[in-house]
Amino acid sequence: MTENNSATSKLTHFDQTGQAHMVDVGNKNDTHRIAIASGCIRMKAATLALIQSGTAKKGDVLSIARIAAIMATKRTSDLIPLCHPLALTRVTVDFSIDEANASIACNAQAETVGKTGVEMEALTAVQIGLLTIYDMCKAVDRGMVITDVRVMEKHGGKSGDWVAE
Repeated sequence: MTENNSATSKLTHFDQTGQAHMVDVGNKNDTHRIAIASGCIRMKAATLALIQSGTAKKGDVLSIARIAAIMATKRTSDLIPLCHPLALTRVTVDFSIDEANASIACNAQAETVGKTGVEMEALTAVQIGLLTIYDMCKAVDRGMVITDVRVMEKHGGKSGDWVAE
């Protein structure tokens, strides 16, 4: 049990006895916080062409995926049990098409002024945006692969700025 306590003592979502809890952010200062996340979905070239043409059976795939991603950021604390609900001040979601690799990259930026960061919101936006693309195109390509979802940058708060290498 001592080894478990040692391992969990560095994880903020566990108390001294190893029990899960929501982190107390009450004494933290409100700061402007930004997180940027990205990810990618690979597919058949024909699927990408269908998305680009705007003739997918379910509609404009990327516009719908963008709205889904933005909506998801607002529900992050409903999906991740120990995540604090946040008052988001800004969310942007952009998609970029890579024809050579038959893929679409999703980049999301979430912002708030508050006591805790928005990394989970940015990651949720990326995942849901990419999952929406999958959902809308699965009838023609069940082999799509979502990959490389990660935080690229975070700014603000006590720990300051961080940029992925």
